[in-house]
Amino acid sequence: MKFFKNIGRVTINFFQESGQVFRLTGEIFRYAPSLIKGRKNFLYQMEHIGVNSIPLVFIIAVFTGAVAAWQAAYQLKGIAPLSFLGATTSRAIITELGPVLTAIVIAGRIGASIAAELGSMKVTEQIDALETMGISPVRFLAAPRFFAAVLMMPVLVVFANIIAIFGAYFISNFFWESLYGFFRIGKRIFLFGDFAFGLFKGMIFGGVTSLLGCHIGFRTEGGAEGVGQATIRSFVLSAAMILILDYFLWTLVF
Repeated sequence: MKFFKNIGRVTINFFQESGQVFRLTGEIFRYAPSLIKGRKNFLYQMEHIGVNSIPLVFIIAVFTGAVAAWQAAYQLKGIAPLSFLGATTSRAIITELGPVLTAIVIAGRIGASIAAELGSMKVTEQIDALETMGISPVRFLAAPRFFAAVLMMPVLVVFANIIAIFGAYFISNFFWESLYGFFRIGKRIFLFGDFAFGLFKGMIFGGVTSLLGCHIGFRTEGGAEGVGQATIRSFVLSAAMILILDYFLWTLVF
C-alpha cells in the first residue's frame, strides 16, 4: 500500500511541477516585448551567458575535437581510409558533440548560477520585495535570462564547432599521415541541414537550461541549504533534459 502511495505522490508532484514550468514559460513569452525597455539588463545577461562562457567552452571544445579524432581514427582503422577522418569527425561535432557538450557546460555554469542567484533572492525575500513594489519577478529576472540563453547558445555552439574541428585537425595532422583530405572530403559531404539542426538544438537546450534554473530558483526554500540543493537540482535536471531532448529531436527529424 505504501508503495502505491509513493508512486501516486511522485506522479502528482511531477504533473504539478510540469504545470508550473509551462505556466512560467507562458509568462516569460508574455513579457518578451519588455526586453526592449529593459535592454540594459538583457544585454548584461547576454554578456554573462555568452561572452563570459567562451574560455570554458574553448577548453571543452578543443579536447572534444581531439578525442573525437582519436576515436574516429580507431573506428576507421582497417575499415575505411583515414582520409574520411575529417568528414566523420566534423559531422559528429556539428550535429552532436558541439551542441550537447556545450549545453551541458552551460547547464553547469549558467543553469546552476541562475538557480543560485534567484534562490538566494527568494530565501532573503528580495523577490517578495519586487512583487510588493509592483515589479514582476518573471519580467525582471526570468525573461532576460531565458531569451539571453536562447540567443547566445547558438553562438556558443558555432564557436565550439569551429574550435573542436580545428582541435580534431591538429591531432589528425600531427599523429596520422595521408590526411590531405581532412577538410576537402569534409566539405564534400557537408550538409547545411546538419549545421542548422545543431544550432536549433543549441537554442532549445539553452532555453530549457535557463527555464529550469528560473523555475527552481523561484521555488527555493530552506535558507542556505535550500539554495545549495536548488543549485544541484538545476544542473541535474538540466543535464538530464538535454540528453532526453537530444534523443527525441533526433527521432523527430531523422
